[in-house]
Amino acid sequence: MNTIVFLLSSFIADAAPSPVLDITGNKLQTGVDYHILPVIRGRGGGLTLASTSNKTSCPLDVVQEQNEVSNGLSLKFSPVNVTKGVVRVSTDLNIKFSATTICVQSTVWKLGKFDEQTGQWFVTSGGVEGNPGRQTTSNWFKIEKFGDDYKLAFCPTVCNFCKVICRDVGIFFRDGKRRLALSDVPFRAMFKKV
Repeated sequence: MNTIVFLLSSFIADAAPSPVLDITGNKLQTGVDYHILPVIRGRGGGLTLASTSNKTSCPLDVVQEQNEVSNGLSLKFSPVNVTKGVVRVSTDLNIKFSATTICVQSTVWKLGKFDEQTGQWFVTSGGVEGNPGRQTTSNWFKIEKFGDDYKLAFCPTVCNFCKVICRDVGIFFRDGKRRLALSDVPFRAMFKKV
């Protein structure tokens, strides 16, 4: 009996996706503040929130800092299924900036509406934390392995019968802003604990 339990628990442990590691090699933890930084230096800094429209300031979009020495805003990860407080690759998760803004809305990331002018799907704020299902599919992102690095992706699996877009998250540069958008060229990311 003990052999069966051991084998079953070994199988379950092996079935869990690998943990995401920060720049020091430690596992990313839920509820802990991190910065998302580019792996390739010289192309902007960390991620933050900013208005990208001249007409309205809200909702704020997720953008990359222009200055490469800027870490951007800190943020937290909330996986749909938390296993011992560890963030794992290929797992649906909410990403939330640990900041208050001038907008009366959440700082949880979500995929915004399709922008016909640019032909882009941009990442913006105002998402819902938790509550996985059909109504919140736009709020779930993933961290995926990308060679020796990581990338961000949008391909939520929190709703079994929902039709969703599956694409990497990259940088769309326009009007002096480096906006996060769905892309064929992923943003190579690393994570630094605050």
